Amino acid sequence: MIEIKRFLSTDKELAEKAFTIRRKVFVEEQKVDPDLEYDKEEEAHHYLLMIGEKAIATARWRETDKGIKLERFAVLPEFRTRGLGEIILKEVVKDVSGLGKTVYLHSQAKAVHFYCRNGFVVKGEMFIEAGIEHYYMVWLGCRG
Repeated sequence: MIEIKRFLSTDKELAEKAFTIRRKVFVEEQKVDPDLEYDKEEEAHHYLLMIGEKAIATARWRETDKGIKLERFAVLPEFRTRGLGEIILKEVVKDVSGLGKTVYLHSQAKAVHFYCRNGFVVKGEMFIEAGIEHYYMVWLGCRG
């Protein structure tokens, strides 16, 4: 059974589960500097996608001067291509879409198609963030 848990970084148990997924995906798999990966945690609203007691995917959002920034979407490698990333993305978008602000993200180049399928559009040129090619993307269903 799939469950989405929402939490703040003060929930240490859920935060550690999310950080474990992010460590595996971003730090170990993609070689992102841990100092870049773990920032602004206390500002963010965090999510975990659980199957039973196992944490499978994570994401977060936070408010910035540009609007609502969706960040840190990660699915454990052995659970990819099963639609779980889309489930957590839709849940996050549902939660922030009524806030009346631009909803945006920095998509890794390899994930652009995934976000396009889910209502985001590329705005601007490719840029490098944490040593990885990214695109600024905005959700079409929002104002801004």
